[in-house]
Amino acid sequence: MNYIEVTGGTKSQQEKVHSMVEYCINKLMPRMRTLEIEVKIKNIEKKEDADGYCLRNTPRDFELEISNNQGLRKMLETVAHEMVHVKQYARNEMNDWVHDEKYYKWKGTSVPEKTNYWDLPWEIEANGMEIGLFVRWAQDNGYAKKAWTQI
Repeated sequence: MNYIEVTGGTKSQQEKVHSMVEYCINKLMPRMRTLEIEVKIKNIEKKEDADGYCLRNTPRDFELEISNNQGLRKMLETVAHEMVHVKQYARNEMNDWVHDEKYYKWKGTSVPEKTNYWDLPWEIEANGMEIGLFVRWAQDNGYAKKAWTQI
């Protein structure tokens, strides 16, 4: 059985983040049962220019850091984005360790280390899926008409 732990933030944020993680596992990796995911809702320095991070400890053990300096909708979209990265790592689609000193591996192909963030194939996938995952989660959980879910 998958293990999910959420720390930081408010109780309501923790509950919704936990629900989003479960939702993403069911949509992106429905057969995986051995994932360990720890989510930390915390203050991420603005200078880091990121709303969240996905850290892989082992092939099935992940730590997500999610900024608490964003609205609830954006926070949950960030969780969805980082969960796409969990899927990419868990399915061995992405390897973010640089090899041959200049390349990342993505689905068996080499991606130059100096590739712009917006051109990285794993970021294209994560950015492309985060809003759809959020909208579907909100609909499936009865939040779709709540003011905080609207843009």
